[in-house]
Amino acid sequence: MLEKIYAFTNGNEKLIEKIIDDQPVMINHMIFPEGDGLKEHFSNSNVYMIVIKGALTLQLGDQEAHRYQAGAIIAIPYHVKMNVNNRDPEILEIFVIKAPGPAFYQPDNQ
Repeated sequence: MLEKIYAFTNGNEKLIEKIIDDQPVMINHMIFPEGDGLKEHFSNSNVYMIVIKGALTLQLGDQEAHRYQAGAIIAIPYHVKMNVNNRDPEILEIFVIKAPGPAFYQPDNQ
């Protein structure tokens, strides 16, 4: 078998799982119930958020928060302040792809 199979969890409880963490790419899977999300932080790579279920409320830099429905893919540049939240009653499920992987941006790789 040449391919490698990765699994991710199905559910409705809060979940943050790292699925792939390689130099060329990192893929995370996240599930947030209403009122949950990530702590404010800066993007540590080029980030692509894929909304699978629900609606993502995302604030980047100093701009106002925007709401993205299932089916949206949001591209976020490296080193941008971000707030990721679910402000809706429906469960939010997203995949977060970082390319290149964050290790690329470590001081010894720049």
